[in-house]
Amino acid sequence: MSSIQDSCFLKACRREPTPFTPVWLMRQAGRYQAEYREIRKKVSFLELCKTPELACEVTVHAVDQLGVDAAILFADILLILEPLGVPFHFDEGHGPVIDGPVRTNADIDRVAESIVATESLGYVMDAIRLIRADLEPRGVPLIGFSGAPFTLASYAIEGGGSRDYRHCKALMFGDEGAWNALMAKISGAITNYLLAQIDAGVHAVQLFDSWVGALSPADYRRYVLPHVAPIFDAIRPTGVPAIHFGQGNPELLPVIKEAGGDVISVDWRISMDDAWSRVGPDVGIQGNMDPVAILAPREAMFERAQAVLDEVGGRPGHVFNLGHGLLRWSEVPQVQALVEYVHERSAR
Repeated sequence: MSSIQDSCFLKACRREPTPFTPVWLMRQAGRYQAEYREIRKKVSFLELCKTPELACEVTVHAVDQLGVDAAILFADILLILEPLGVPFHFDEGHGPVIDGPVRTNADIDRVAESIVATESLGYVMDAIRLIRADLEPRGVPLIGFSGAPFTLASYAIEGGGSRDYRHCKALMFGDEGAWNALMAKISGAITNYLLAQIDAGVHAVQLFDSWVGALSPADYRRYVLPHVAPIFDAIRPTGVPAIHFGQGNPELLPVIKEAGGDVISVDWRISMDDAWSRVGPDVGIQGNMDPVAILAPREAMFERAQAVLDEVGGRPGHVFNLGHGLLRWSEVPQVQALVEYVHERSAR
């Protein structure tokens, strides 16, 4: 464990000095890789998620191929909805579709009060153990994760992706009691799920709130914060670093920090210096290059990466990442070049 705890990534999460800025990338295993596409020709996305050996293979391959400083568990944020009694499937070209959106009090009553993640999501724990057995001897930490309450509730209520969140916000604004009942169930399940991942061996966890940027700070504080803070409160005694990612609205950063997290992950809509000034010096910060920059000519990509490093100015506690996941049009050599550039230019 000593080598893992001394890894640049975990030291950065603890805001300790590091010899260089650690890098990992959201969706670092995915469709832009030829090897991943070959596996997907043989199995569906959900089969890949639910087969521990395959989830391990794609997780570890991304680390080996890119030279990143941490692995991110290959899974999907929606997996937790199945044991809650909210089934879904993936439509090719249309993404996830909820099989019966949750929009009425009767629908919410049918959502499970709690889950036992070690049983209903045991395949995730099996994957974690396989990945850890491979990577831990090499000193590479593993990040577990879950979707956050608002993002999961939005999927469940909207029935899939959304641009305006009209069903979700209508329930949230119109029936606060029903909203809180649903969010409490989801929040409790997330807590159980993340603690199970920690018990299985992840070295850090990230809470993904990819859709929360649709809210104002006042609405976040009223409708979301009371359901997110208990998740981080439950993780804190484990000593495992927790990363809190909320995309789309930099005005939310102070209240996201208030909700919890040892590291606050930010997107490209705000400078790193400004983001750190909003969350304060007592947390780490992760981010924040625009994923589209990887599609630009290499020198333009390097210019964007250097801007992030310059804004941070070598302060301890920075984890380099994108503002969201790698795009499917990314090219492996370009991603490799980005990782190498950050390592070389941030060497101290």
